[in-house]
Amino acid sequence: MKIDVLTIFPEMFNPVTTDSMLGRAVRNGILDIRLTNIRDYTSDKHNKTDDYTFGGGGGMVMMPDPIFTALRHIGAEGKKVLYMSPRGKILDEQKVRELAGLDEFVILCGHYEGVDQRVLDYWNAEEVSIGDYVLTGGELPAMVLIDSVARFVPGVLGNKDSVTDESVYSGLLEYPHYTQPREYEGLQVPDVLLSGNHKKIDLWRFRESLIITKERRPDLFRKFIGDRGNLSKDEKKILDELLNQE
Repeated sequence: MKIDVLTIFPEMFNPVTTDSMLGRAVRNGILDIRLTNIRDYTSDKHNKTDDYTFGGGGGMVMMPDPIFTALRHIGAEGKKVLYMSPRGKILDEQKVRELAGLDEFVILCGHYEGVDQRVLDYWNAEEVSIGDYVLTGGELPAMVLIDSVARFVPGVLGNKDSVTDESVYSGLLEYPHYTQPREYEGLQVPDVLLSGNHKKIDLWRFRESLIITKERRPDLFRKFIGDRGNLSKDEKKILDELLNQE
């Protein structure tokens, strides 16, 4: 998968694209993440990319010409162009899976008060948000998007089941995890996890996921209990017991 990122701060991406899971995927040729500095495409001798907004008001707006030139330089015509914006649709599993199915796409990172609207109109850019809050620029949201999409690209994760088993994607928040040592500061690992009985372990994890989801994300819990068709008999029994406690 090829991902082009247009930004005025390309150095922000270096730790993310060279280390850990993403860095390994880049080195193995699974991901091709290309960073383009929009400042390199401005005609201003000071590499200026922004100006005052027409109509007045506070803040600066990124000018269209450097962005248009950069997009044309990378060959963005006909490609999916995403613009990280707090007014966009919230990034969710459906959008992540959709993007993971593409061979390539482009991410535009805005700054200041955003980019000239003509950029978005001409390039048919889709605005995407990672939450109902405002950040100083689109770089951090772009990193979140890249990381979430990359997990669905075959070969990026060592275990292909890791994606669908994760919190939210499975329909429930994730159960607690434990590792060595068995006892720490007087706190013990639950006995069931040491039993070797994988059926009991799976049911314990299911119950813990139910409890956590019910407490922290009642919206997800209500959605989950609306469809019991895929649950086993033992899982349905655990769910019923939890519901009867209300």
